[in-house]
Amino acid sequence: MCWEIELMDDRQRILQDAAGVRDKAQALLRGLVEARVVSERHLGSGVEMDAMKRVTGRSSMENAIASTKRMVESLERTLEQLKKELSEEDAAGLKETV
Repeated sequence: MCWEIELMDDRQRILQDAAGVRDKAQALLRGLVEARVVSERHLGSGVEMDAMKRVTGRSSMENAIASTKRMVESLERTLEQLKKELSEEDAAGLKETV
């Protein structure tokens, strides 16, 4: 019985930790999008152009945003899979934010 409680706590902790990482990644994504707007405004005011965009067609900021979006999507899929694997009793003990 004791190991079942520990297992439930471990599962809940893993799910909550994953949700925390996802929340941080979403905040990072919002920051990157805001920074891109500022950067484009700055670059648009002069003749400067992002060197990466000149060479590859995508700016380094666009690459960072795309990478972060993929990370958030991956974390969302992981969370959904973890939720499916929890029993109803385990899931009931989780916070609503997960």
